[in-house]
Amino acid sequence: MAFARDDENRETALHVMARKHSAYYNGSQPGVLQRFVFSVPRIKVCYNKKVMHTQAIELVKQLWKKVLTLENDSKISDLIRAPSRLLFSAAELGNIDFLIILMRTYPNLIWKVDEQNRSIFHTAVVHRQEKVFNLIYELGGLKDIIASYKDEDNNNMLHLAAKLAPDDRLNIDTGAALQFRRELQWFKEVKKIVQPLYKEMRNSDGKTPQVLFTEEHKDLLREGEKWMKGTASSCMLVATLIATVMFAVFSTVPGGNNNDTGIPIFLNSRAFMVFAISDALSLVSSATSILSFLSILTSRYAEEDFLHSLPNRLIVGLATLFISIVTMMITFVASLYIVLGHGYQGIKFPITLAAGVPVSFYALLQFPLLGDMISHAYISRVSFRPMGALN
Repeated sequence: MAFARDDENRETALHVMARKHSAYYNGSQPGVLQRFVFSVPRIKVCYNKKVMHTQAIELVKQLWKKVLTLENDSKISDLIRAPSRLLFSAAELGNIDFLIILMRTYPNLIWKVDEQNRSIFHTAVVHRQEKVFNLIYELGGLKDIIASYKDEDNNNMLHLAAKLAPDDRLNIDTGAALQFRRELQWFKEVKKIVQPLYKEMRNSDGKTPQVLFTEEHKDLLREGEKWMKGTASSCMLVATLIATVMFAVFSTVPGGNNNDTGIPIFLNSRAFMVFAISDALSLVSSATSILSFLSILTSRYAEEDFLHSLPNRLIVGLATLFISIVTMMITFVASLYIVLGHGYQGIKFPITLAAGVPVSFYALLQFPLLGDMISHAYISRVSFRPMGALN
């Protein structure tokens, strides 16, 4: 089975498995407790998938073990190179588990290059597969040698990182601004591992990596600026309306003021204290949101701004806008309780529930964007790191 090829494409089983990037599960066999949990009908499908993943890994191990019984390295190279280079197919699709299995038992695979003189790590950079690229950190001093490879157009690894990512990898992020940020992260990360001389090296077109990055991403940068300004403008309008309303509400408190002292009549009411605090919080948070979005609109929009400055400002703006909406609705409910007093329970409860609709609607629409921004700004910082997979 390890050496058999199909009649149409002349592919071996390993060639097919190299393209099955979703058919791997990097966990261990489920234990007794896991098998009990997975016996629940709704979770049984997940259990079946995990079993399939584990079996797929074992199949690759057995196939590769058989391939290694060939007489010499040239026969092994011939098998994995024709009809397509399975190593580079796996690297292109991010099939990290497949590559780890092969490289653990046959470390010389790290030196293989394709027809353009690119290693699997160069391929990982071109197709933005960070899990595959992370394997280079485990090579020690050897990574300097591999990072020095140049392709047939005299592009080094940093030149490849400077090129625009394929559409399928670019579109995994929401909005042009986050897409540009991801591209900038890749360029910065590859820049860390190449030799200083390679940062200013020119390719066959006479372009340095930085010049190539700027040229390749000028349209994306423009789209990112447009997306960021559009988002900030829309959210700023909402924040401004909330701030205006909250300021007006506080000057006309529910129940009115005492004519003699000017003190609010319901000052000692618990509902009034909730009203006052929530109104103040809404006003402050909406004002903070306005300033945050204003700083985005007046930014210079340099490449570096998309790395930390602009995402952090947008996170602050979206978060404070959400707080202002929540506290605005709390203010509304509190004023309702002040006006209606202890009666009208049949009216209070439905209106209180209705007040949660705008909050839920905002959360439904904006939380995915806010989650993406937080993920980009903080979680993605640890995307590039050694995994210890080849140990």
